[in-house]
Formats: sequence, structure tokens, C-alpha cells
Amino acid sequence: MTEQIQRWLAERRPPTPCLVVDVDVVTARAHTVISAFPGARIRYAVKANPAPAVLRALIAAGMGFDVAGRAEIELCRSLGADPDSLSYGNTIKKPSDIAFARAHGVREFTSDAEQDLVNLARHAPGSAVFVRLLVDGPTSATPFGRKFGCEPATAVDLLVLAAKLGLEPAGVAFHVGSQQLDVSAWEVAIAASAKVFSEATSRGVVVNRLNIGGGFATSHREPVPSPAVYAEGIGAALRAHFPESRLELTLEPGRVVVADAGVIRTEVVLVSRRPDRWVYLDIGRYNGLAETENEAITYRFVSVDDRGGPSGPVVIAGPTCDGDDVLYQRTPYELPLSLRAGDLLDLPGTGAYTASYSSVSFNGIEPLRTYCLLDGRLADD
Repeated sequence: MTEQIQRWLAERRPPTPCLVVDVDVVTARAHTVISAFPGARIRYAVKANPAPAVLRALIAAGMGFDVAGRAEIELCRSLGADPDSLSYGNTIKKPSDIAFARAHGVREFTSDAEQDLVNLARHAPGSAVFVRLLVDGPTSATPFGRKFGCEPATAVDLLVLAAKLGLEPAGVAFHVGSQQLDVSAWEVAIAASAKVFSEATSRGVVVNRLNIGGGFATSHREPVPSPAVYAEGIGAALRAHFPESRLELTLEPGRVVVADAGVIRTEVVLVSRRPDRWVYLDIGRYNGLAETENEAITYRFVSVDDRGGPSGPVVIAGPTCDGDDVLYQRTPYELPLSLRAGDLLDLPGTGAYTASYSSVSFNGIEPLRTYCLLDGRLADD
């Protein structure tokens, strides 16, 4: 937690649950990522945290944006983002979505299906297209499974088809899974991409762009590689598999840019023994902590009202009447034995995939409030 967030929470005592984001940290993290990957095109994944103050800071830092639909396109454009800085990374889109994006200046798309390419040729003619490759990311905290991407042979066919349809076959995209701690995961995907490049070239389609997605991790209860370490491993893989290529590299970081800038404050609603000690919070899986599904992301909890004394094991759950709204039951957690209803807890490192994941009025609970601080004061969104 930064001093600015700590001071603001102490002075304002906002109603809980809430997310507080230090925009100065977002700017610093953006420059760290840009410095680690000099010359690469950086497209921040808007879905990680679309707060206007965050996006303004990233525009000022020189980042572009990975957008997933109409609302994100409109938001970025309304804040002054250049349309050339937007990349429509969602492979699942209606023809009307494509036409909307085209009308708002978007000229770069990602695809993994023949029908989508046909729709792109019809509604966004001449656009640049990345074909998303299916890669395995089992070591990530939240792998994508088989929902996105296609097999290498299909990827080559789609690049050839894109050229025939009058689109610009820009290159290959992939994603190794969110919160990916294994740097070697990118090497496997880069090797597969190189084979697609080679086969496409043999069929008369020369591509020179590689979108390596996001997945760069942030620390919660265990250490993670730094952006520099990721860059070192990725750079080595690129030199090994694209030794003579003038490759244009694209990244789509989200979590690594904004997670550490945010802190969630929550209130204890109830402490119960049944016979385990259950701690119920006013935040759960439906109003900000969706990534606790399957206990994939293990957040840290810091007691604000710590009275001293020992801690003990707990089960941590959310406030709703849904039986699935249990945050941690298998993962060992300990909280102060003195914890009681009304006490406050802080969850650092929660600036990404929290407020943007919260539901609209499940059980009548409002989405997670977000407060953005700039130079220690509330940013005017």
C-alpha cells in the first residue's frame, strides 16, 4: 500500500467495500514495462481496469490499448486515444461490432476463425489481422483452455485466406494464460509461432508481427518474475526462433501494469465457528473478487484493526446467499483470533480484474466502488 492510499483511507474512511488506485503507481509501472521491452508496441488490456484516470495516465505514458468491444473502444476514444493505438483483440465479435470498430478508426483485429475473417473483410476491408494460435498454458493461475486460438495448420490457412480476402495478414498472436509465472511458457509459444511464420512464407504470405499477449504476473503471496526477467527470457526465445527476422513485437499487459497500484478495503460482516472459523466479508466473488474462483488468485489480507495476539486458521467467504461465494476454503489462511464484525481488512495488489469483474446488483449489492488518486487527491473522472 502506498503512503498516498494509506493517508487517504485514514482521512476519508470511505464506505466498504471499495478499491483505491494510486495512479502514480500505474504510470511508474507502465514506464517499467515500456523500458523492459524497448521498441515493442504496448497495448494495455483495458479489461484489467478501465477507470478513466488509469487510461489517461497510460495514454500520457505512450501506451496503446487492447480493446474487447464497443464500450472499451468508445471509452478510449472519448479520453483521446488515437485510433491507431487501438487493437481489437477479442476473437469473438458480431459483424456489427466490427463495423462499429471500423467506423471509430480501429484498423487492427485478432481472429481465429474463417467466418470471422469473412466478416472482417466485409465490414473492415483492408484491416490488419493477427491470427491467434492455440497454446497450452497449464502453469498459469487462470489458463484459457481451448476457448481461443487455432491449431498451427489452421493458423497458416487463415493467414493465407486473409490475404485472399484483401485483408493484411499481419502475423500471429497468442496468450500463455493469466498470472503466468513460468517464463519458459513464452518460449514454447514463440517456437510454435515461428513454424507458422515459416509455413505461411512458403505459401506466399510474408508476415512480420508477433503479438505475445499478456500474462505477466504480479505478486500476492509468492514472488513473481520482474518485467525485466520476463523480457530477458522472451528476448532469448525470439533470438533463438527468429534469428534473422525483422520482427515487430506487440504486448498486451494488463495485470502487471495496474494490480500493484490498487488496494481493496473490506469490512468483516460476521465471524462464525461451525466448527471451523468462518470470516464473512462485505466483498466476495460477485462484487470484486471473481478471480478467487477455484482459489486461483490468492490475495493477501492485512488487518487494519489488529489488536495484537495470535492468529488462527479461517475459511473466508463473501456476503451473498450463493453457496459458491466462498473465497478460500482449501488454501490455508490465518487471520487474528481477535477479529470481529466491523473490523477492516485491506487487500493489496488488487488493482486489476476486480472492479471490472464485479456484477451488477447480484443480491442487490452494487458493483465495487473505485477511487483513483492522482498526486494524493481524487482524480476527476
